[in-house]
Amino acid sequence: MTVAGHAVGGPAFRNRSDAGRRLAKELEPLESLRPLVLALPRGGVPVAAEVARSLGAPLDVIVVRKLGIPCQPELGFGAIGEGGIRILDRDLIRQAHLTGPDIADVEAKERRELD
Repeated sequence: MTVAGHAVGGPAFRNRSDAGRRLAKELEPLESLRPLVLALPRGGVPVAAEVARSLGAPLDVIVVRKLGIPCQPELGFGAIGEGGIRILDRDLIRQAHLTGPDIADVEAKERRELD
């Protein structure tokens, strides 16, 4: 079923390449700015590859690791990346009652994976 030209109840895209092609169309006005397209490994690379190809832009991959709450690892309270990048969600850390040692333990484990 479609409403105003949009699929309702089904997948928004056939696959990640389809998503990338559609995103690239939206980003066409940026082509003259000679953008660099950055992708997250795994799922983001097929999307970004289509965008880069369409815009004639270089493609690079950013390697990051999510910092997950110990009792609910899929809920990220932050992320770390190459070059010592570290981003934390202070509100979520407070809400989850995470301590400094909790954060350090999770970050050390993810830093090993990142390296």
